[in-house]
Amino acid sequence: MQHNIEQIKDLTLLNSLSDEVITSNIKNKKFKLTSYKKNSIIHFDGERCTKLEIILSGKVVIDSIDEDGNLLTISNFYNNDILGGNLVFSRNPYYPMTISAQLASDILEIEKDVLFDLFGDNPNFLYTYLELISDNAFILSEKIKHYINKTLREKIMSYLDYKSKNQNSDHIKLRITKKALAEKLGVARTSLSRELAKMRDEGIITFDRDSITLLG
Repeated sequence: MQHNIEQIKDLTLLNSLSDEVITSNIKNKKFKLTSYKKNSIIHFDGERCTKLEIILSGKVVIDSIDEDGNLLTISNFYNNDILGGNLVFSRNPYYPMTISAQLASDILEIEKDVLFDLFGDNPNFLYTYLELISDNAFILSEKIKHYINKTLREKIMSYLDYKSKNQNSDHIKLRITKKALAEKLGVARTSLSRELAKMRDEGIITFDRDSITLLG
């Protein structure tokens, strides 16, 4: 834990706490560091949320599986992002989706009762916490609406338009596999392949294993 103390002190949520409070909670093991290997499950859908978690390093994803078994990646979380903040004090504190480590990740855990004590002793900490969970709730709801309201073709075109601008070319080099792209768009790989084939037949794109080209 020692080599992570400075990193912990730099977290947005903990900025309002004194070095003494942070160090004391680390020594008393009220702040707990847990490491997760790549592709390991952090929380299962339906698991009870009992603590706040703050990502120190790595990449964490929230996934949902639809009735057809398709994997939908709702959101990605990185260093300084929080998990469970909107659930831990809820009357229904259960994770509605699966949370996993897409990359090896280190996470700081703060149990519910410890968190509550920090609120009482540190009003600025409580204020920052409320800001963060409000922002997270808004961002997550917007991402869910984005995925729900768009057709697969619209999702593909949004992705290709973004990559085209990013690479400054209509010939877009894919730096991820088709399977990874399907997961990013929240569909089965077969559905993605079928829609790409339709778009090719309609003269919208051409593609090969490593690239997609926008036509016209």
